[in-house]
Amino acid sequence: MLRLTCVVENKAARPALRAEHGLAVLVEAADGRVLWDTGGSADVFLHNWKALGLEGTPLSAAALSHAHLDHTGGLAALLKAYPGLPLYAHADIARPRFSLRDGIYAQGLILQTEALAAAADLHLSAEAQEILPGVRTTGTVAPRPHPTGGAPHLRAMDDAGRLIADPYADDMSLILEGSDGVVLLCGCCHAGLRNTIGRLRALTSAPLRAVAGGTHLHEAPRPELDAIVDLLEAAGRPAIYLNHCSGDKTLAYLASVYEGQVAAFHGGDVLEL
Repeated sequence: MLRLTCVVENKAARPALRAEHGLAVLVEAADGRVLWDTGGSADVFLHNWKALGLEGTPLSAAALSHAHLDHTGGLAALLKAYPGLPLYAHADIARPRFSLRDGIYAQGLILQTEALAAAADLHLSAEAQEILPGVRTTGTVAPRPHPTGGAPHLRAMDDAGRLIADPYADDMSLILEGSDGVVLLCGCCHAGLRNTIGRLRALTSAPLRAVAGGTHLHEAPRPELDAIVDLLEAAGRPAIYLNHCSGDKTLAYLASVYEGQVAAFHGGDVLEL
């Protein structure tokens, strides 16, 4: 049994929780607990962690889907509460990132690699990494023949110090293995959902039972959504539990055309898979 608790999300399903534009999900598997992302701020993450009765909960590790602030803003607070916690992320996560919306401001990881290494048991790799038995990262999502999920105002700094369109090289997802298949847990899926499922298929042939998390489909055109539906239908109609950057209109459209289960996954919601 896998249990996913949405700790931070754009909407809160419980009155006691705070909502923010961010994401954090607690994964409870047979061999331990892994926190997937940390939300956009320490205040909201710590408030919701306590409100959900999770304060003091043992954690085996944390993992980051990518560097953007709405997924890493609570990281320093997490590592203060869990010093030395194993932390898994892509090797490119420390690359400086910026937003050009309303000026220019930092949009990436606040803690630098040296600070992370001092506060956590750091595991950075472009390859897939096993966090616990049955819980692993996808590593780099490549190739990317299908549309990706990005935004024109987001930039990254290249090795020469120039601002370029963010390639989202650090974007990855989690693969959660169950007794009868796998669950794909996304963060933002900037790499593109179809590309990420392609990466999943390169790593395992196990049946896909569910897709959860943020999929950056809020502005996806109808043909791309229909292509995703076709892919999921061919994959055996896994359940879909979407949140964060997936978009309410996208969720409603998928619910109207997809013959599998479709539901929102808001702050405080719990999935038992």
